[in-house]
Amino acid sequence: MNPFKRSIASFLIVCMTAIGMPVSAHAGIVSTEEALSTEVTTANRSKVEAFLARADVSQAMKAQGVSSQAAADRVKAMSDVEVAQLAGRVDQAPAGGDVLGILFSIFVILLVTDIMGLTKVFPFTRSIR
Repeated sequence: MNPFKRSIASFLIVCMTAIGMPVSAHAGIVSTEEALSTEVTTANRSKVEAFLARADVSQAMKAQGVSSQAAADRVKAMSDVEVAQLAGRVDQAPAGGDVLGILFSIFVILLVTDIMGLTKVFPFTRSIR
């Protein structure tokens, strides 16, 4: 048997032996709090996205120089805590009233993330990175 065939045969023997080895899997129990927290997070994200999709909010954001798509992308990139805070502000806002305060919050969040170098929404900011 030539050396090439011998090396291929040795390699295949090792592979076939490795296939027969048992593979261990690890599983854990998901607590009720963890399961509920993902539902709450999903609800908060949908609430904020629905708020940003409103026509009056979209117009006010365009007046501030922020596109609706940039704001929606930023909401998707936010942490769960940030989304929960923003959803709380949406809940506290009067129905159809204090849109300016919420838009100011979104503006500040976008401005801070621009300065941190995570986004590039505003052309007048310089990243610290």
